[in-house]
Amino acid sequence: MEKVIVSGAAGFAGCNLVEHLIEHDIFVYALVRAGSKHNDRLAGYSEDKIKLVEIDFDDYKELPMLIDDKCDVFFHLAWGSRGRNDFETEYANVQRSLDALEAAAALGCKRFVATGSQAEYGVKQDIITEDMMPDPFTAYGAAKVAACYLTRCRAEQLGVEWIWGRIFSLYGKYEPYGRLLPDIIKMLKNAEIPHISAATQYWDYLDAGDCAEAIIALAQRGRTGEIYNIANGDYHPLKYFMEILRERYAPDINIVYGELPDPCVTLRPSVKKIQEHTGWEPVVRF
Repeated sequence: MEKVIVSGAAGFAGCNLVEHLIEHDIFVYALVRAGSKHNDRLAGYSEDKIKLVEIDFDDYKELPMLIDDKCDVFFHLAWGSRGRNDFETEYANVQRSLDALEAAAALGCKRFVATGSQAEYGVKQDIITEDMMPDPFTAYGAAKVAACYLTRCRAEQLGVEWIWGRIFSLYGKYEPYGRLLPDIIKMLKNAEIPHISAATQYWDYLDAGDCAEAIIALAQRGRTGEIYNIANGDYHPLKYFMEILRERYAPDINIVYGELPDPCVTLRPSVKKIQEHTGWEPVVRF
């Protein structure tokens, strides 16, 4: 890879990916929303490493008019969100993904690497492998499944190599408040007592930098037409992770554990496939 496009480039996972691509000496066309405060995350890089392309989610059809260049890979991470069951937004996200794919083909991209979510699987009690039937219970998960299969079909028609990576739970650089780990850490630092679920369900946390390297590995060595879990594979009951945070930030405070959530999602993902196909391994321990 020499030149790539990244949608959602200023987001949590997207910005980590951009930074790692630049570390690999790969030039990035970073698709960002005009006026987003997150665009400052990508400031400071020289013009020979990155170019910010301001464009709205709904205008991806115009990308061939904004990028006068041939690129190797289109990384599609952008996904609008107004809640897990906002059907209007999630339906639009499916079309946006197809528009991104069409733009990738027009720009000469050989590969289209898009990110899905563990939400596509729904509630699974067994080890989660890629051959499991998706069973989402939110509009978000259902839209991800729809985007997955529709882009795969369209990519085959367009002659573009297609890869889908289902991301599980990320943490690390650029993680926003409003998510469990940053909020728990903030409360512990402020000597507040967190009240959460029973936390007996299994969970899997992957460092966002490791996720970036996994996505790059898929672009380089992943097999076209395949779906891959992007996770750590070192899963534990959620309480295990909460107690690590408590011991680090406020050992004198006890977290209050309540009832199991309903539905109770438990995550025990297999990462055997991505490791066998690409050689990728996570390096950051929780």
